[in-house]
Amino acid sequence: MKFAVMGAGAVGCYYGGMLARAGHEVVLVGRPAHVQAVRAQGLLLDTRQGQERVHLQADTDASAVRGAQCVLFCVKSTDTESAGRAMAPHLADDAVVLSLQNGVDNAERLQAVLGRTVLPAVVYVATSMAGPGHVRHHGRGDLVLPPSPASSGLAHLMAAAGIPVQISDNVAGALWAKLLLNCVYNPLSALTGLPYGAIVDSPGLDVPRMMDDIVQECLAVAQACGVTLPEGAAQAVLPLAASMPTQISSTAQDLARGRPTEIDHLNGFIVRQGQARGVPTPVNRMLHTLVRLREQYRSADGAAPT
Repeated sequence: MKFAVMGAGAVGCYYGGMLARAGHEVVLVGRPAHVQAVRAQGLLLDTRQGQERVHLQADTDASAVRGAQCVLFCVKSTDTESAGRAMAPHLADDAVVLSLQNGVDNAERLQAVLGRTVLPAVVYVATSMAGPGHVRHHGRGDLVLPPSPASSGLAHLMAAAGIPVQISDNVAGALWAKLLLNCVYNPLSALTGLPYGAIVDSPGLDVPRMMDDIVQECLAVAQACGVTLPEGAAQAVLPLAASMPTQISSTAQDLARGRPTEIDHLNGFIVRQGQARGVPTPVNRMLHTLVRLREQYRSADGAAPT
């Protein structure tokens, strides 16, 4: 099967690399330095089982999605509309488009741009880019997909490639459950520079209680929005650190590289939805504001201030 990865960052490279390793034709659409490295040496897939170079195609232009039977859409939430418009003229009529993005409304936003069905996928993976052409896997790697004519076939194919897939009737709730995790770990990791394990394992600090403050605000907003989260969603937040203790959040990685973060689509989304529905969100508002301040007041070399 031919796959295209639109937005070949850490998430896209991991899933693209796993699929290419299983024998599928994969093209990565990403930044020039990354594309150049992949073309020259292949993608270095760095997992707990070891390192492996996977050879696949790479391009900087959205036209590379042409002919793909499935597109993994992995761009940052802030780039959803612009990337969607760029690839729209090149999509095959029968191509399946999956949104593998943070936040809860990207599939809906992308669908409005493309004028076609987009399947939201809930992504549970800890990855980072260790350099151009080098993706590092820290833990997990499973996906949740909604029921659709394509989902069963994709789930079987991905499972054979080492990507566990669950099909759920409540993907909206699962997306909100993932949002809970992101609203807790992304800003805390970004503001402290710490991996998840170190944040939770902080002697003398009541980090779990502070995390629960974030979670309770998110749950109140979800309820006001009429969203039912899967059972145990709140209880899954704290144990996440044990499953990926070395992970640095994508928000922290963006700040370190001097790039815009997705915080407006995480804690900022909770703040906006809460404001619209009369639900107070002071903890999420504070975290959103602090991350945005670090974005805005970068030093001259592009790094966030310490």
